[in-house]
Amino acid sequence: MASRSLSPVFGVTHSLAGRTWQWRGGNMELSDPSGAMDDIVTQLLLSRGVARDDLTRHRNPTLREFLPDPSTFRDMDNAAERIAQAILADETVTIYGDYDVDGATSAALLVRLLRMLGHEAHYYIPDRLLEGYGPSGEALVRLAEEGSSLIVTVDCGAMAFDALEQARKAGVDVIVVDHHKCSAELPCALALVNPNRLDESDEGAAHGHLAAVGVAFLLAVALVRTLRQRGYFADRKEPDLMGLLDLVALGTVADVAQIRGLNRAFVAQGLKVMARRANTGMAALIDASRLKRSPQCSDLGFALGPRINAGGRVGESTLGVRLLTTDDPDEADTIAAQLSVLNEERRAIEAEVQAEAELQIDSQHNRAVLVLAGRGWHPGVIGIVAGRVKEKTGKPALVIALDGDTGKGSGRSITGVDLGAAIIAARESGLLVAGGGHAMAAGLTIEADKVDALAEWLDARLSRAVAQAKENEVLQLDLALAPGGLTPDLIETLDSAGPFGVGWPGPKLAVGPVRLIKCDVVGNDHVRLIAAGQDGRSFKAIAFRAAETPMGQALLHGSRGRRLWLAGRAKIDDWGTHPAAELHLEDAAWAD
Repeated sequence: MASRSLSPVFGVTHSLAGRTWQWRGGNMELSDPSGAMDDIVTQLLLSRGVARDDLTRHRNPTLREFLPDPSTFRDMDNAAERIAQAILADETVTIYGDYDVDGATSAALLVRLLRMLGHEAHYYIPDRLLEGYGPSGEALVRLAEEGSSLIVTVDCGAMAFDALEQARKAGVDVIVVDHHKCSAELPCALALVNPNRLDESDEGAAHGHLAAVGVAFLLAVALVRTLRQRGYFADRKEPDLMGLLDLVALGTVADVAQIRGLNRAFVAQGLKVMARRANTGMAALIDASRLKRSPQCSDLGFALGPRINAGGRVGESTLGVRLLTTDDPDEADTIAAQLSVLNEERRAIEAEVQAEAELQIDSQHNRAVLVLAGRGWHPGVIGIVAGRVKEKTGKPALVIALDGDTGKGSGRSITGVDLGAAIIAARESGLLVAGGGHAMAAGLTIEADKVDALAEWLDARLSRAVAQAKENEVLQLDLALAPGGLTPDLIETLDSAGPFGVGWPGPKLAVGPVRLIKCDVVGNDHVRLIAAGQDGRSFKAIAFRAAETPMGQALLHGSRGRRLWLAGRAKIDDWGTHPAAELHLEDAAWAD
């Protein structure tokens, strides 16, 4: 392969989406990719940071190769010892989870694990509207009064100072299993397992990209090891921890965690477990999502995850955990169907809030970070709307649902802009009642009369980072080919370098030059087209939610008679009698 080109691919410095095109790795402009399949996979791995002498391990990511010693992480051994003690003494244990997919899968994993160990744990999922994010002191104290001597919080708790202090005074032990950013001071928990602790070892901090469900799985490994050392399995079978990886895969992908290293192994092996349909609730969820094949990585984020999320967003917060822990097929089918209905309700609510939020964008066009706030907005969809606004504008976005004197907000950021750190700093400066998150997403509680001050503060703090991120915005391409090279066989080869996601991006192809035979709008502002190349071959492409973007408008109204390069992800279209390759369009550029 040629070395990385410093000049733009095909001379594209300003595409229809305003980006420069560059090679991610070596120059992979292929006239006939079928003869270089092995080279393609090798190049995909190398361009994603894999060392040449480490290619074998990354071609088939397994836990054996990637799983660290759980004892590497601070407080892990203390947490495992305390849970083991609770099991041996038959104490009442409650798993306190967040209401999103990561929280639901984390809670379900620990509930199922303890069940396999002969201990039936309770679980508690707070109501998003009534209780908000994170453990509340009132709920922790109530669980203690009801008999719980040990509470394990998952996907929350890293910043719950007041709540954990109340729990301590009530005499209940709390273990925090989280992955969100921490401040230098930590809340008073018996153990706080979080690779993003500021005092974490270098080896532990290297796993800061884990979702909470990944941290929970490492705790499961540590717990089983601790019980093994105590002779617990002398007369009982050890639990099949690998059988829990479907939960880990779902939570990891749905929480948009980086799919690299250990996470890539979690997802790759978790998809295999999911295909076996051993988890009754997961199987019902797959069926409710109308998937006729084994789930793929993208299905976890776009089909399964949103249904679990719908329970916490607009329905009953416990539905996700109930589904993922039940062994009753009838109950599973009922809950899965209910989640599908709630997901449709969520879509309608989301569309209404998004329309109102977008009316505020023009008045903030000079701001680096969009802060959109409104009364009557459903708090359960503001994170999704923030993501939609971010995609549409290319700027970090915060969407705040105001209710009385306060507001609940959720934000989504762009690559290169750490929104979570900014929100923590805003809380520490007194602008927020509460707040936290990670680089790409954050949540907050704010007094209504401080929204404008927060907007000005974020603009001043992040304007330089946003400007730099926009200036450096590029589309990284992995290969380029003529339309005849876009085949199902090529896509199958590309997919063998997966699973793909944040941190391990799916291969981006440039196909062309082409002329558009057909271009129109379908569905919810999607641009559909058919393109033909000089080689006489044609293919379908679609640009989702792009009709009102500059790229969409150029394709719809300015492409007649002009040749283009089309760039995006290659996918299999299996709706017809024979599978065909199509392009999910992300960008385009004039070829003449």
